[in-house]
Amino acid sequence: MSGSDNPYNSSFGNQMSATASFGAQPAAAAAGSYIKDTTTANFSKDVIEDSRNQPVLVDFWAPWCGPCKQLTPVLERVVNEAQGRVKLVKMNIDDHPSIAGQLGIQSIPAVIAFVNGRPADGFMGAVPESQVRQFIDRIGGPAGADEAAEIEAVLAEAAELLAAGNINEAAQLYAAVMQAAPENPKALAGMAECMIAANQHQRARETLTDLPEEIAKDAGIQAVLKKLDQIEEARKLGDPVALEGELAANPDNHEARLKLAKILNVEGRRDDAAEHLLQIMRKDRAFDDDGARRQLLQFFEVWGFKDPATVAARRKLSAMLFS
Repeated sequence: MSGSDNPYNSSFGNQMSATASFGAQPAAAAAGSYIKDTTTANFSKDVIEDSRNQPVLVDFWAPWCGPCKQLTPVLERVVNEAQGRVKLVKMNIDDHPSIAGQLGIQSIPAVIAFVNGRPADGFMGAVPESQVRQFIDRIGGPAGADEAAEIEAVLAEAAELLAAGNINEAAQLYAAVMQAAPENPKALAGMAECMIAANQHQRARETLTDLPEEIAKDAGIQAVLKKLDQIEEARKLGDPVALEGELAANPDNHEARLKLAKILNVEGRRDDAAEHLLQIMRKDRAFDDDGARRQLLQFFEVWGFKDPATVAARRKLSAMLFS
């Protein structure tokens, strides 16, 4: 289910909805032990409390509902085959309507996945078995997946989504990892990057504040903090159009060129930013005590060793320094 049609997902900027869970799964039990009926009185124990140990799917149904009769046997079969990665709790809304009303359910069948005591994801209607399996894999994790490998795979997917500009989807994946591993440095840095992309710079900084010392020293987290510093600095450097005008009138105005490079960097124009710094170095290595080179190295730290702009600029810098 996409974020646009999922009624249980929150928008970016509020509490993120987790779409995956991680960790060791319970030992396999006898078939059927993963499925039970619940009541309004037992909902807290059967769903809220149990979901803190493993994901719990709640099937809201009614005896008169034809699609429910199609979906429930499919749910039961797939949940039993999942061998404890998720549990299924069924609630007859004719006998127990209040929970469904509180969750805003307006049609059935409706399935909501609870993770760590909160609704995490869901779907409505009698969907095909293949979609049920995909849903359970997303909520409960692929069968037999190693926790560390699974988290790394989710982090890699989140990074790809962020690079493609899909901020909300990336943030949801980072949030899912943070739910399982609150101090995962890649997830923390990634979530902060999502906030930066959404122009929530203060929230990004707060996310990376007061971390344990060992985690705070992580290179990825340090790179995001430096990026935030660069953004704050660039805001104070003036109008880039005016700076370009100054350079047109005087190409040797290195101070204006350095400011423009810093602004272009935070605008995402990395190659242009690097070229301005390299041009200063070609003209005057002594300017600002070799400040252009030092600034370029700071850019590299934030961009990352493998970033195409880093690779290209480092090649030019090496040719300049060692030719």
